[in-house]
Order: sequence, then structure tokens, then C-alpha cells
Amino acid sequence: MLVIRCMIIFLVMSGPACYAAIDAYAFPNGELRVRYYDLIEQLRCPQCLNTNLAGSDAMIAQDLRREVHRMILEGQTDAEILDFMHHRYGDFVLYKPRFNSSTWILWLAPAFVFVLAIGGCLIMVRRMQNTVGGSLSDLERDRLEQLLKDET
Repeated sequence: MLVIRCMIIFLVMSGPACYAAIDAYAFPNGELRVRYYDLIEQLRCPQCLNTNLAGSDAMIAQDLRREVHRMILEGQTDAEILDFMHHRYGDFVLYKPRFNSSTWILWLAPAFVFVLAIGGCLIMVRRMQNTVGGSLSDLERDRLEQLLKDET
């Protein structure tokens, strides 16, 4: 009885996966197939928030995969295909946005934050070095020496 229940649960859970659409594009050689898969992994689906074309089931992703396939078969280079997609959909479609006036902060912010962190660490270390030796008055030093002598 338990086996039958497990089989029913398995069939119900795996049912929708059987109906998922799979793109099957023909390529004259393996090199073009490799280029196709590299390109659809570099391009982001405009509808999905953070999924590449290879992993998206959205209709626009299917259209873009078909478009990439057509452009590859027409003999366009990877750069031409990426330029076309960038021109049509903007910076969002590229996982590695280009360096320009609207994306410079994406590229320079990590270095800027790193420099600020190093500067903050240096300032903290210098403050700690200054406070360790110079924070005690003469009376406090005498009291500290007396406590250390009493302890030994």
C-alpha cells in the first residue's frame, strides 16, 4: 500500500515536468552549437529577473533563443549578436554590462568600497596604537605598576 502511494505521489509531482518545452535547434556543426549555448548563457531574459536565456521558460526567452539561433546560422559573430541584443534590450540583457556612463558605478564601486575599508582599518589601527601607550596618566601608571607588583 505504501509503495502505491509513493508511486502516485511521484507521478503527480513529475507530471508537469513532462510537458515542459524543450528547444531543439539543428546546427551544421558542433562549433556553432557550442557558440549558441555560450551566448544564451551570457544573455539574461528580459522578463525574468535573474535567469539567463538557457534557463528561462518565458515566451520572450524562447523568441530570443530562436533569434540567436537564426543569427548564428546567418554567420554573425558573437560580438554582433551581443551588440544587437544590447541595442534592442539595453544593459539589463547582458550579465556583464559594458563600461559606459550609466554603468561605471557597477564597475568602480567594489574597488571604491575596498579602498574605503582598507583606509578605515588603517585609521582604527593607528588610533589603537596611540591609545595603548598614551592614555594612562602618571598616577594611573603608578597604580598599575603597584597592582602588578602585588600580584607577583
